[in-house]
Amino acid sequence: HHSTNMADHPRAKKILAGFKLNWMNMANAETGEVLWTDKGWDNLLAEREAHIPARILKCKAVSREINFSSRELMESLKLVQRVFLDGKCMEEWFFDFGFVIPDSTNTWQQTIEAAPPSQMLPAAVLNGNVVIETSFFDRDLLVCTNRVRIWYDG
Repeated sequence: HHSTNMADHPRAKKILAGFKLNWMNMANAETGEVLWTDKGWDNLLAEREAHIPARILKCKAVSREINFSSRELMESLKLVQRVFLDGKCMEEWFFDFGFVIPDSTNTWQQTIEAAPPSQMLPAAVLNGNVVIETSFFDRDLLVCTNRVRIWYDG
């Protein structure tokens, strides 16, 4: 039911106008080793590509850290992450941040458990076919959806 990646609601537009993703990283949750960092999130609505070391697929759990700034107050920031393979939704994760203070910068970490090794597909099959879709909500109001196409580098 979310056909576009941007909400038309005036409040959603206002939140998005004052919302900035400063950086995002992904790390091995067990060791804390950062495997990928990206700082260039000027346009949240544009699909991006990410090159991530293939060994991230061997991690039992991956932690993702997001640093964001918001001009607007948000009552309850939520994030829905969907992982698509060839356009089919394979995984869905829900995270709650909660109250966002106006004019604040926050770092938010989420931990994502990996699928059992038996279900993991090889990097060659996944390359360029995996899209991670992250939707930001304030309560039930969709603020925006961001899509990142993943390449696994050997």
